[in-house]
Amino acid sequence: MKNFKYTINGIVYNVVVNSIEDTIAKVEVNGTPYKVEMNKPVKKQVVTITRPAQAVEIPITRPTQAASAPCAVRSPLPGTIVDIICKVSDTVKKGQKLMVLEAMKMENSINSDRDGVVKGIKVNKGDSVLEGAELIIIE
Repeated sequence: MKNFKYTINGIVYNVVVNSIEDTIAKVEVNGTPYKVEMNKPVKKQVVTITRPAQAVEIPITRPTQAASAPCAVRSPLPGTIVDIICKVSDTVKKGQKLMVLEAMKMENSINSDRDGVVKGIKVNKGDSVLEGAELIIIE
């Protein structure tokens, strides 16, 4: 069990990581339990740069995801989902408004970050989400 304290936009979050199995972490945020799905670790590459009389190894990480692989649109900040504009199987364009997130008494448009087809909607109207939470899957 690990304890962390985060301050995001002036709000303090006490996070307790209870357990991690594969890509699922069981955590508590300010006493509320969550199951968090983590991204798979990225593969690391090592590049050797040679200088006169010196060699330096620098690790480089790159996502292993292909360009056509499903991609999640994530919440940019904690808030509440107030409207979902798209539905599963909709074709969306980059920059298209997908949903509305209320945070700090302001409505924020959540837009598509790429062209594709909506494969899944991970939240419902009225759900509270944390920063980085998966909202919509686009392929």
